[in-house]
Amino acid sequence: MDAMAISTVGPLGPAGGATGRAEERPLRLTRRGRVVLVLLAAVVLLLAARVGVAVASGPGEPVEVRVHVVSSGETLWELAQGVAAPGEDLRDVVSGLAELNGLSSSGLQAGQKILLPASA
Repeated sequence: MDAMAISTVGPLGPAGGATGRAEERPLRLTRRGRVVLVLLAAVVLLLAARVGVAVASGPGEPVEVRVHVVSSGETLWELAQGVAAPGEDLRDVVSGLAELNGLSSSGLQAGQKILLPASA
């Protein structure tokens, strides 16, 4: 069998760098690359805005409260009606009472102690 010569071609041309240095071209951004950069910038801005809002909203004003023992058949909605200001959305009041008391639902049990705003 005859011996075959194998030549390899690398990034600089033929093996051994016979052509000299590779030509350096400036970085070129494709259309897809520009779209990706714009979307990435938009995501970063949205996250920064969201974090800014979260940081800006600190704890609210202290609320004076009273302890109320739940009677049989009482609901959080009935208690919210008693403490809601005129024209205030009852859903917001129920949500606020649930948050104040660390409740995951609006269900109450007889004998349970909950906090209600004292202004009512």
